[in-house]
Amino acid sequence: MISKPRNESRSKASAKASLKELALHLGLSQTTVSRVINGSAGAYRISAATQERVKAAAAKLNYRASTLARSLRSKQSKTVGVIVPEISEGYSTGVLSGIEDVLLVSGFFYFVVSHRHQPELLREYPSLLLSREVEGIIAVDSALGEDLPVPVVAVSGHSRCKSMVNIELDQVLAARYALEHLQHLGHKDVAFIKGQSYSSDTRSRWRAICKVAADIGIAINPHLVVQLEDPGLGTAPGRAATVKLLERNVPFTAIFAFNDLAAIGAITVLREAGIDVPSQVSVVGFDDILSAATNNPALTTVRQPMQEMGRVAATTLLQMIRSEEANWPKQGIHVLPTFVERQSTAIAPHLRKKGLEPVVFRSAL
Repeated sequence: MISKPRNESRSKASAKASLKELALHLGLSQTTVSRVINGSAGAYRISAATQERVKAAAAKLNYRASTLARSLRSKQSKTVGVIVPEISEGYSTGVLSGIEDVLLVSGFFYFVVSHRHQPELLREYPSLLLSREVEGIIAVDSALGEDLPVPVVAVSGHSRCKSMVNIELDQVLAARYALEHLQHLGHKDVAFIKGQSYSSDTRSRWRAICKVAADIGIAINPHLVVQLEDPGLGTAPGRAATVKLLERNVPFTAIFAFNDLAAIGAITVLREAGIDVPSQVSVVGFDDILSAATNNPALTTVRQPMQEMGRVAATTLLQMIRSEEANWPKQGIHVLPTFVERQSTAIAPHLRKKGLEPVVFRSAL
């Protein structure tokens, strides 16, 4: 008995049948087979029995439809690109989860690229994604400085381009939630950790904080304002910023941080310095990431509806892809924050010593 070489057996086993071969095997037209494979059999009233025959034969003969060829014929790749600063716990991951929710059920494939705040990558990625025939792009906290030939939805992008729609959080309401909460607890000396200079939300959030602070009578001491600078991941930037605050030797009883990771980093440094949270210093974060609730103490924070922002971004992009430019949204889409009070905030120390209750400031909202 002569056995076939192993590589020849493997080659034949992995050989893929063509559409023509599959149609000849079934005794059907290539058009009928193609319609079944591409999921449009119902529109052409192809019987369920025929559909089962085609699918069974396709599996047996190892037939795979060419997605690229189909997209070239229809001029639809069913693919979008997503640009994020980084893929780690925090804001981007929450938004990306919402984007996935919509794209997966819509039958769209997506590429995700992260630039880690490197300007050259941020410049190159739109062209790279366009070369992959994406039909649209979602930019998460990533400023795109030019118009693109495909629709773009920016989550916290704050750019104003013709082909772009922005999904934006109401930063003024977010700042009001946090600052009024601290004022209710009697805090007057509040320290602020601003976002990194490259973050799209930094300027708009700081403007909102300054506006609300002026409205409700909280004075912002410039010596109690620091900025996240370290581009590292996790809580490291927040830890470094809090060390700077402590080195200035300016008293404060509360910290309002740019995001939850910075707030958690601040709590770590305060504890290492022998400062108790919240009896000596209260800490408020921003975002409400998963670990905010499990941190010790659990973090009081402004909750961004990150998944909802991702779902709105993806839904909006698909609507733009499927419609004429004249029908695209003409203005940004605003979403609202909520506030979550946990154990990282408490009555200001000077009121607790006197046995006084904090003065309650009634919001007009």
